[in-house]
Amino acid sequence: MTVVRYVLAKLKPGVDPAAYERFEREVDYAVAGRMKTIVSYRTHRIGETAGPVQGGPWDYIERIEITDRAAYEAELATVGKDLIEELYSKYLDRGHTVSFWSELIEP
Repeated sequence: MTVVRYVLAKLKPGVDPAAYERFEREVDYAVAGRMKTIVSYRTHRIGETAGPVQGGPWDYIERIEITDRAAYEAELATVGKDLIEELYSKYLDRGHTVSFWSELIEP
């Protein structure tokens, strides 16, 4: 079963998108690459939306494919702890960043 976590992220007011994207490339991707529970991790800048979206607007969406939710959450609490703290202290607006879990419906 494929489990994917999506994160809709909103930058804090005044944060330079280029600085956040540099952090993603240099730090976040590197940490994700070391986590054993992550199969695939990518961040995408959100462009135009096709209609109104409740709760937004968001600036980015992350797609994190994992092997096991409980194992991922445990690993994130240790390996990713400093990363998460830095993300929210410098870049992301915690009050407007949301995530949800999904399971692939196989064809």
